[in-house]
Amino acid sequence: MITVEFVVIILCLLVGTRFGGMGLGLISGIGLFILSFVFGLQPGKPPVDVMLTILAVIGCAATLQTAGGLNVMMQFAERLLRRHPQHITLLAPFTTWMLTFLCGTGHVVYTMFPIIADIALKKGIRPERPMAVASIASQMAITASPVSVAVVSLVSILAAQHGVGQAFGILQILAISVPASLAGVAIAALWSLRRGKDLADDEEFQARLQDPEQRKFIYGSTDTLMDQRFPKQAYWSTWIFFAGIAVVVLLGALPELRPAFEVKGKMTALSMNLVIQMMMLIAGAVMLMVCKVNAAAISNGAVFKAGMVAIFSVFGVAWMSDTFFQAHLDELKMALEGVVKSHPWTYAIVLFLVSKLVNSQAAALTAVAPMGLMLGIDPKMLIAFFPASYGYFVLPTYPSDLACIGFDRSGTTRIGKFIINHSFILPGLIGVSCACAVSYLLVQTFM
Repeated sequence: MITVEFVVIILCLLVGTRFGGMGLGLISGIGLFILSFVFGLQPGKPPVDVMLTILAVIGCAATLQTAGGLNVMMQFAERLLRRHPQHITLLAPFTTWMLTFLCGTGHVVYTMFPIIADIALKKGIRPERPMAVASIASQMAITASPVSVAVVSLVSILAAQHGVGQAFGILQILAISVPASLAGVAIAALWSLRRGKDLADDEEFQARLQDPEQRKFIYGSTDTLMDQRFPKQAYWSTWIFFAGIAVVVLLGALPELRPAFEVKGKMTALSMNLVIQMMMLIAGAVMLMVCKVNAAAISNGAVFKAGMVAIFSVFGVAWMSDTFFQAHLDELKMALEGVVKSHPWTYAIVLFLVSKLVNSQAAALTAVAPMGLMLGIDPKMLIAFFPASYGYFVLPTYPSDLACIGFDRSGTTRIGKFIINHSFILPGLIGVSCACAVSYLLVQTFM
């Protein structure tokens, strides 16, 4: 019966991914209904704390986008890339990594793809080299951003465990995930330096250039933010956003700065969940009042829409998964406890595969990490294998990868004949595996 119920969950995930994040959340409701009404399982609990924290972060980031702060960051990134075009393959992934690190979502980098392609073509560099790894880097940075949905989710999951939240707060997690993520990106970028044929030796590319229309399409336009001028309020919003992030990190590092309240007879510092929620709401409110933001336009931005889809997918997937795992916790512990304790890397494999199924690092974490803790996995291992939550590059179906392919006018960034042999698979596997290895070593050394 457990196997049949698990198959229901997997089928819901597979069908849901065909319809995107909203479909994932909605179709998970069907799975929840079947588990409860057909198999008689008591419904679990949706991750309300996680969802509210995500909502606060999204509100702040969407306000930043409406104020023009995201454009300010991307213009600065473009200035760096055009100043050193010969190093585009190394600089592009670190640029997209930094944008995601600062904003908490990989969806802010779409504007950078045509810029990266333009610089590479003008310099005679195969665009696939910087573009594919730049797309991978933009998603790997999610595990390093203090305001990303995935980091917020992991903080919430660890904080829900008795005493664990105090031992492994947001600063402890970032102290491992930031250098591990950067190391993975660096190794993937170095590997990308010589991938594929040079444009001069690429027969397919050279054949396309023989057509005057194709040549004009490939080389004819220049995408840039360099000539744009932003109002001073756009710059103010950027600094307000940075200040909010800095306060979150400071309060996470120094719990004594947070107010303490009596909980079950014990004085407990205000949880980081609530701290993040408060600071993101405050930063968004200050931007709204100081930067002349059109409040009605906030919900129309790409960041807000993508964030709300993420919340909905987390809602459905996590509720359905919790229903299954809570109902069969004892049986699962007996069957899997010894395996995951003696071979904790099996947790990383499960997390990686589920990430591909749900196309979300946060949704994968909320589905898999609580199960890992229930089975007795050391919380340190959740941090060590945090980078494994990014596995949705395996098939080229994620929006940022598809956008990257579309913006490469040269056609070198592409989906292969056998689907799996696409431009993102190798830099993704290299980046994630190296990040996991570095993260594991850092945890073993310093925790």
